[in-house]
Amino acid sequence: MVSSGPPESPHVPSVNYHVWQACNMRCRFCFATFQGVRKNVLPAGHLDRPDAMRIVRALARAGFTKINFAGGEPFLCPWLVDLVVYAKKLGMVTSVVTNGSYFDRSVASDLLKHLDWLVLSVDSLHPATAIRIGRVKAHKPISKRQYLAICERVHAAGVNLKINTVVTSANYGEDFRDFIIRARPRRWKIMQMLPLQGPDSRCAEDLIVDRDGFNHFVAKNRRVRKNGIVVVPETSSDMVGSYAMIDPAGRFYDNVSGQYKYSQPILDVGVRAAFSEVDVSAARFLARDGLYDFWGGWKWRRVGSWAQLRGYLRNRWRPSAVSSATPLTTAATAEPVWLQARISRRTDVLESGQATAVISST
Repeated sequence: MVSSGPPESPHVPSVNYHVWQACNMRCRFCFATFQGVRKNVLPAGHLDRPDAMRIVRALARAGFTKINFAGGEPFLCPWLVDLVVYAKKLGMVTSVVTNGSYFDRSVASDLLKHLDWLVLSVDSLHPATAIRIGRVKAHKPISKRQYLAICERVHAAGVNLKINTVVTSANYGEDFRDFIIRARPRRWKIMQMLPLQGPDSRCAEDLIVDRDGFNHFVAKNRRVRKNGIVVVPETSSDMVGSYAMIDPAGRFYDNVSGQYKYSQPILDVGVRAAFSEVDVSAARFLARDGLYDFWGGWKWRRVGSWAQLRGYLRNRWRPSAVSSATPLTTAATAEPVWLQARISRRTDVLESGQATAVISST
């Protein structure tokens, strides 16, 4: 089942905005190179700062409640901190996914003051494997010690940590358990390499891993769950049509056909019209565990700001947004499952029209 776009609010609460095309690594399995976009649509590889801010504002007004800034490598974006601060001001939960190679820059310290989630890509702990798959900076892989140092900085800043690992034929036999236990992420997403065709992918066939290989990696490493770490396996088929994604040119895109299909630019036609041009299934979003506790584990200083709370209330699902083709609501509440789940996990006190608190239960 595919949603037809948001009448008032999106059918999924989170969106990935690939704000920067350029990257300092050349991962051979990468599904977000946007080489065709840079060649044919956006020579600079990114929108300018004002337009990127307009994209963020449009997404917040359309009802997205969580935004994940990605790349390329988003740490290369000079106004990344500005985008994160602005998104938080608009009431959105903020996330940045990075390869970690620029974490020694001052931007990391500035970012951690405002960020809600830091997503660290770690695909191998063996230097030879990292070199083979292209997960290197200036021909040098990031060491296990360096990854752990990044994780400690994230924890010290009070930011939620998530680790992403792409499983390929090169790393499916690796044992990540010791590293993950020491890194202590709240979530560990394990993704099967997604083969794509077309100019925006450099996927190498020799790195494709079958379902048995992927399951082998998951079975070996999922035992970290007993340490309180949420493990989220995601097959290549799980990824298809289950993400709201925006390219560096400010267009929604999907991967349903095995290569990318793009909408018209959001800044030209608006979020609603652009989103209606891509295939994103709310059911598939839920099936891949896209619904989770975005707000969980925050301190009062993080969730107690009135800007965050106003944004949360403003982005509540409107009954007019409910589609009979999208089974995300109950008749009693006319609210989506993801919103009901969030409320059930919160202390959400609304008395006499006054919002008292939104406090994490975990």
